[in-house]
Amino acid sequence: MTEQFSFRLLAKDGAARRGLVSTPRGDIRTPAFMPVGTAATVKAMFPQDVRATGADIVLGNVYHLMLRPGAERVAALGGLHKFMNWPHPILTDSGGFQVMSLSKLRKLNEEGVAFQSHIDGSRHMLTPERSMEIQRLLDSDIHMQFDECVRLPCTDAEAERAMRLSLRWAERSRKAFGDAKGKALFGIVQGGASEPLRIESAKALAGMDFHGLAIGGLAVGEPQDVMLAMLDIVIPHLPEEKPRYLMGVGTPDDIVQSVLRGVDMFDCVMPTRAGRHGLAYTRFGRVNLRNARHADDAAPLDEGAACASARDYSRAYLHHLVKAQEILGMMLLTEINVAYYQELMAGLREAIEQGRLADFIAETKEGWARGEAKAL
Repeated sequence: MTEQFSFRLLAKDGAARRGLVSTPRGDIRTPAFMPVGTAATVKAMFPQDVRATGADIVLGNVYHLMLRPGAERVAALGGLHKFMNWPHPILTDSGGFQVMSLSKLRKLNEEGVAFQSHIDGSRHMLTPERSMEIQRLLDSDIHMQFDECVRLPCTDAEAERAMRLSLRWAERSRKAFGDAKGKALFGIVQGGASEPLRIESAKALAGMDFHGLAIGGLAVGEPQDVMLAMLDIVIPHLPEEKPRYLMGVGTPDDIVQSVLRGVDMFDCVMPTRAGRHGLAYTRFGRVNLRNARHADDAAPLDEGAACASARDYSRAYLHHLVKAQEILGMMLLTEINVAYYQELMAGLREAIEQGRLADFIAETKEGWARGEAKAL
């Protein structure tokens, strides 16, 4: 345990990095995948089961928590960790993306964003200062600057406007954050799919004394090759000694390709959302349990998996639960998916330490290909 936030680089294999983020509430082994606990819960999982999969950290969201149950209420009840029974590190997203994607009506200006709740239509104002205040009230370990995220594709003019506004908001977020002992604040690189804008954003944020830097505005509609091209452009301009977080990403292959390029941290709703809709992620690729071909299959999803739920239940039973819309099916598949993501991260970390990342990725992709071929 430490009283301060810190990051140590432990090993490299090419551009890929193995590191350790230390916080007062525990260490985060990188590359790390953060299960998304948007509204103070990783959907369909008990907190102790999330931890048992190997997760060191989860993510919560300012937008959702400010609307329900309210940041002040969470603070009065002892903070987010106590509230959701997760004593380990928590990162809170700033709310910018959700304001863009979920609010009914919104009006953006230099001050911030005025919007109506998607829940009840109530009116709210979110600014860099209010986002920092909410994250302090929640008592999360890693705060994110307030930014504006635009969907891709967009014009360079729109990307430039949002990027420059996000830089000004970054300065305000940094000032409002102050010097919170044991906490960290990450800046967010924006700039759409424009190389000059991304580089300008990365360089400006690198000079602002953030504890880590995130790459935002990707995984918002663009193909994978565009996302990877932006990573190739941005990462050389990020400080080597600080953690790098790719927001909202992604599929197992997205993660593998991003780790190759030097990304340290990830989050995505994909494994939990897929689990609630009958889709499993395994060493042998994706398995759609809605498919009738599983109805009479007595074999487990993966008899060699570390996750007991992937070993101990037949595909036929999981298919039945999904078709019957039983809650247990959602719980089992969510656990299986989160466990697989954590197993993938553990494999990536070990491979980087051993200098055999290329071999590990080749073996992983071979497993995915075998599973896809078998499914045909």
